[in-house]
Amino acid sequence: MSKTSPSDFADIVKNVVEGAFRHPLTSSPARDIFSVKSPSTDIVNRPLDEWFNFSTSATALSTEEELLRLALAVACLHAFVQANWTGPDLDVTPLEVIAIPEEISSIVTGEFLHHKAISELAYAGEPAYHLAHAPLFLRLSKLLLDIPYKHCRSASWWKLRAWLVHQQVIDEPAAVPSDVLASVEPLVHSFVSNPDLVGRLFLEQGILEHYLENDKAAAQYFVRAARATQLVYELTGALGKRTKFQQNDVTQLVLLAKSREREDDKEAVDPAIGTIDAARSSMIPETLALNDDTLLEQTEFTSSSASMPDSRLDHLDPSSQPPLHPLDQCILLSLCLNVRNTSPSHGLTAEQMSPYVARVISHPQNWTVHTMALLLRSRLESNRTRTVERSTLQLQALVDQMPTADSTVSERLLYVHSLPLPSKWEMEKELAMRFLSLGVVRSALDIFERLEMWEEVINCWQSMERRDKGISIVRDLLEGRKAEADTVISRGKAVSDNRRRVLDATREAKLWCLLGDLEPEHALEHYGRAWSISKETSGRAMRSLGGYYFARADYPNTITCLRRAVSINPLLGRSWFILGCAYVRMEQWDGAREAFTRCVTINDEDGESWNNLASVYLRMGVIGNRLEAEEEPEPQTGSLVSSDETNASIPYSNKMLAFRALKQGLKYCYENWRMWSNYMVVAMDVGELSEACRALARIVEERSAKDGAGSVDEDVLDRLVDAVTRAPTDANAAMEGGDNAGNAARSPNEGHGLLRRVTDLFERTILPRVSSTRIFRARARLLTWQSRWEEALNAYLDGYRASSAGTMEAGETDVEKWREAVGEVEDVVDVLRNFGPRAEGVKWHLQARSILRTFMGRTKDFDEEPEWSRLTELQEEIRRGD
Repeated sequence: MSKTSPSDFADIVKNVVEGAFRHPLTSSPARDIFSVKSPSTDIVNRPLDEWFNFSTSATALSTEEELLRLALAVACLHAFVQANWTGPDLDVTPLEVIAIPEEISSIVTGEFLHHKAISELAYAGEPAYHLAHAPLFLRLSKLLLDIPYKHCRSASWWKLRAWLVHQQVIDEPAAVPSDVLASVEPLVHSFVSNPDLVGRLFLEQGILEHYLENDKAAAQYFVRAARATQLVYELTGALGKRTKFQQNDVTQLVLLAKSREREDDKEAVDPAIGTIDAARSSMIPETLALNDDTLLEQTEFTSSSASMPDSRLDHLDPSSQPPLHPLDQCILLSLCLNVRNTSPSHGLTAEQMSPYVARVISHPQNWTVHTMALLLRSRLESNRTRTVERSTLQLQALVDQMPTADSTVSERLLYVHSLPLPSKWEMEKELAMRFLSLGVVRSALDIFERLEMWEEVINCWQSMERRDKGISIVRDLLEGRKAEADTVISRGKAVSDNRRRVLDATREAKLWCLLGDLEPEHALEHYGRAWSISKETSGRAMRSLGGYYFARADYPNTITCLRRAVSINPLLGRSWFILGCAYVRMEQWDGAREAFTRCVTINDEDGESWNNLASVYLRMGVIGNRLEAEEEPEPQTGSLVSSDETNASIPYSNKMLAFRALKQGLKYCYENWRMWSNYMVVAMDVGELSEACRALARIVEERSAKDGAGSVDEDVLDRLVDAVTRAPTDANAAMEGGDNAGNAARSPNEGHGLLRRVTDLFERTILPRVSSTRIFRARARLLTWQSRWEEALNAYLDGYRASSAGTMEAGETDVEKWREAVGEVEDVVDVLRNFGPRAEGVKWHLQARSILRTFMGRTKDFDEEPEWSRLTELQEEIRRGD
């Protein structure tokens, strides 16, 4: 290989930095590196990593040789990003970069390289998007970055960036190698003197976690990035107006933010006016005006101060904040995305996100950053009738600007890795989905067909009740009657005859899966065909087969298929969930525990999986018990079955694991009364009576309107009262007593520690909503323990009034019911005898005589029964007591 002169090397690096990729990629040093090592026709059937000497020649590379390879890797990566993310169109093709021997030049065409790269970019069973432009550049970049670098420490950072791009090319996110994130951690210490580099590194790590849907980890990285760059921000409120006819100022959300001072700040913007010069303003995307007859273009703040007096930002005027550094703008947009990911999807979340976006849009600094901010605003405005028009037009404008050259390539690429900016095809897909949400199905269909997103095309036809059209499209694609790209059509008949060989295996497998979805009667055959065509690498085929078998209760085959699916791509929580349900049906508890554990690891807000995991813990170690858990392919909140078969044969450690799982799941299924019921039972079993009390309160709140007194588990209520009344009445005496008495006074699960929660349960939750004899008696026992005699007596009397004796009417004919009522009358009279003298001002004799007289008057038809004499004797005793 020829020696690269310092001047040539400097030119290559300079051009890569400036975004002029043609010169470095077609230079003589690059041609040496990208030369195919063998002229044999055999080489075309081998993977691309065997075409070149990247790995073997990297064992003893000098610093300059490593830098050259790293520069070319960056050039390839950014060329691919320019072609598919930022635009404008590339001025170099992959065929011009690779030095191909004459012997195989007729075989290795541009089309051949395209399809080979697309096939090799498939990862974890997920196909790469087949219409991505110049995919060979991404593949070459990854191959160059996979070689060991001893001198260039930043190579690991560029490898992280290559994976960031790769994640957006495949259909579903897939786990990256463990060393991708770990290898960049040492760089934090290397860049400690440059806070912007550290912040950018944290930000890009967070974006990768964002793509992998690890929202908590992403949030931590975003916060670390803000700290590293010393970005100070605060979400607060300030008085202002949002409509043109608003008379009174009301508090509006505003994000106050300030970047640290940098040396180059004054060159880009004038802080006094917060605007950029005219030349620079022409280089940023167009911001469409709202032009609404009611809403203002932006919130008009009338207050000059918004933050709290002790805040570091109390000097900022909400309506005239200083411009932010573009990197800090990237951090704010990422934090905005994290608000959406970690909050429920409703209007409040959108309102919380809007100030972040508005703060960035107010001072455009960079083409890519401003594009991302406008895209986020378009998403936020898509659900409001007054803003949906601008939302759609703005998205269309962002799509149309990509091919233009209104800004330099270097500016567009400067922050592209620091933002979750979607690719061209994803942005167009989003526009089509926007059209679809507005009912403009035909326009959406045209975009999907142009993008060759056949799954979405089929959904459009199905929405128009033309399922047959969807089947026809998929069959034409599989049989070669329909070509997939304009380039294929232009090649003519000679090439279209080989269409089936052109389809790479992963994409063809996806088409067979789509056909299986459309033809349920032949689904098994089509899914099996997809699996075999992909050479047993299609995760989609195994997921579809697993769902097919599960719907038909064939659980052994479900487990087999889904086990293969999760081994191909372990990041899809839905597959783990159905796998866990299949294990449950087979009563294989260890497998079910693993599956549901993976579910909550992937998404710790999956309440149904937490509930099922708790149910599995309660069955582990118990032979012959059958689990009733959530098993529907589409879990619905509130459809879980209570897991109350906790008995002495279940290890206590398992019960505690179940308790913790349910406690975690209830954070995200707060209104699921069945989960609260499960939680209440398990909490009682493990002695967490305070939590059981809370759970019972939630059940009553959710179910009392429908079930009345049936919403109260009276057995649990009695046990809660017993736990309180076992302790000594005097709290001070309990504290001075023995160990057991002292614990009862301090523990939140018994005695005085539990008293307040149980009292609130009665007074604030149960009694204002429902009542029954047993509830009143439980309440009376609690009041008796507290020596509140008059209230206890009234509670017993309320219980009597709600009993069969208190509600019995004249003309009753059921003897057994009457005999039961006689016992209740005797009980309440005994209560009056015992508590009456202790309650001041209570004329208990009169109450007792009234109860007896009323009951006997209503049930005089039973005067010949033996129990009648007991009533007369009791009446006589009360009379003598007077």
